[in-house]
Amino acid sequence: MDKARFFSDNAAPVHPAVWDAMRAADAVDTAYDGDRWSQRLNGAFSDLFEVPCQVFAVATGTAANCLSLAALCPPHRAVLCHEEAHIEMDEAGAPGFYMGGAKLMLLPGAGAKIAPDAITARLDSIRNDVHQVQASAVSITQASEYGLAYMSEEVAAIGDVARARGLTLHMDGARFANAVAHLGCSPADVTWRAGVDVLSFGCVKNGGMNAEAIVVFESAKATSDVLPYLRKRAGHLQSKGRYLAAQLLAMVEDDLWLTNARAANSAAAVIAAAADERLLHPVQANEVFMRLTRDEAAALRTAGFDFYDWGVFDTCGNGAARFVTSWQHGDADVAPLAAAIAAL
Repeated sequence: MDKARFFSDNAAPVHPAVWDAMRAADAVDTAYDGDRWSQRLNGAFSDLFEVPCQVFAVATGTAANCLSLAALCPPHRAVLCHEEAHIEMDEAGAPGFYMGGAKLMLLPGAGAKIAPDAITARLDSIRNDVHQVQASAVSITQASEYGLAYMSEEVAAIGDVARARGLTLHMDGARFANAVAHLGCSPADVTWRAGVDVLSFGCVKNGGMNAEAIVVFESAKATSDVLPYLRKRAGHLQSKGRYLAAQLLAMVEDDLWLTNARAANSAAAVIAAAADERLLHPVQANEVFMRLTRDEAAALRTAGFDFYDWGVFDTCGNGAARFVTSWQHGDADVAPLAAAIAAL
């Protein structure tokens, strides 16, 4: 039998509206950013975020994150991030590669979220002399690696520290849509109004095929001058960029990005309710982390459910798992998994 896949939202199919948008863009036009779809990106995202912004389409989240950081941080400096951030754990050294050797300074924090005090403490430990690497930027993940959403007040508190210490603030928004859907706020409230300078706006996990957006807000306007060159040098200026632009426009112009995220979040909530006391973290997006023994995990897989073991099982067979929902998961998809978990 086909497995019911809850392994990753990266494995989800492309949304039909995105396919339709790419087919509509399948026409002769100018190359690179000159086509009429790419030319609409700045306006569409400016409308979404209620402020003028510059948008650069790239093919992967890793490229979006690392090109953003390369524009914000020179090679001799550092970016502060959580010790479990995607840029540290899952991008194979790409930040250092794209930033020309700049380092990541790792911070602790419950639920893979960092607090202003942790940033301040780390900065205070760095001597202001030529022998130690100085920080240039902070990067936070929305929603975090454990599916927790930063509230606007939390982002603003980090933004205040960053500005006070002369740092810029980057947001890895691979699941930005899921966080905004949970918070029920304006996307502006958890980005530029809270001090975010550059956002990696996720599309692939939310029903896109191969398009992500680097969104540069007015506070980092100078970054827009260097990003075109960094993107070209990195091989992410696509000659047929209209297909990337079409995906992004399909997401934001009719609020598909929020519709898809709400569907994924709703599916995750059903699984979370079944998990109950097994939950390791509150479910605020489309990721569910729960305690499972080795035998329980095997039983769920035998029943046809695909998911990710989180960490390793201890000597008693106790461990954890991650279940990720996506836009295409409806009640009929998650109900059997919820029943199987509740019956363990």
